[in-house]
Amino acid sequence: MVMAQRQRGRTPAKARLTAQDWADAALVAIGEGGLAAVAVEPLAVRLGTTKGSFYWHFANRDALIEAALERWAEVHTEGIISEVEQEPDIRRRIRLLFAEAVSAASADPLEVTLLATASHPRVAAALRRVTERRVEYVAGLFATLGFPAPEARRRGLLAYTVYLGHAQLGHAAPSVLPGEDEFGPYLDEALDVLMAR
Repeated sequence: MVMAQRQRGRTPAKARLTAQDWADAALVAIGEGGLAAVAVEPLAVRLGTTKGSFYWHFANRDALIEAALERWAEVHTEGIISEVEQEPDIRRRIRLLFAEAVSAASADPLEVTLLATASHPRVAAALRRVTERRVEYVAGLFATLGFPAPEARRRGLLAYTVYLGHAQLGHAAPSVLPGEDEFGPYLDEALDVLMAR
C-alpha cells in the first residue's frame, strides 16, 4: 500500500487529532508551566498540527482548559479507582491506592501545579469535584473496613490530606521523604496508623 501511495506521489494521511489529544497536551503543558502554558499555537506545534485542528474541537482556550481538567479527573481519579478496584482484599486495595497515587504525584508535577492555581475559578471547581470524589471513595474503603460512616469520612479526609502533604513535599523538598528502598515500610506504617482501631 505504501508503495502504491508513493507511486501516485502521495504520503499516508496523518491521523486526525482528537479533542482528547488536545486535552492531554494541555495537561502536560499545565504540569510544565501552569495555566499560562496552555496556549493554542505552542500546543499545535507540540502536536504537529495547525490551529485549525484546535478550532475544530474547541471554541476557545477556556473550553480546552475545561476539557483538560475533565481529562485530569478521568485519568488521575477515576482511572486509578478503576485500577485498584480489581484488588479484592480491602487492605491491599487501600495500600495499592496510596502507592499508585503517591507514585503518580511524585512522577508528575500536574497535581501540585493545579493546587498552586486553585484561585482560578475553573481549577477551583475541578479541584473541589475531584477532592470530594477522592475523599468519598477513600471514606467508602474505611467504611468497608467496618468504621462507622462519620469516622470513615474523617479517616478518608485525613488519608487524603496525608497524600496531598506527601505530594507537595515530593516536589518542594523531596530530600525529606523516604528513599525508594524505605518507601514501602513508610507507607505501611502510615496506613497502619490510618486503619488502626
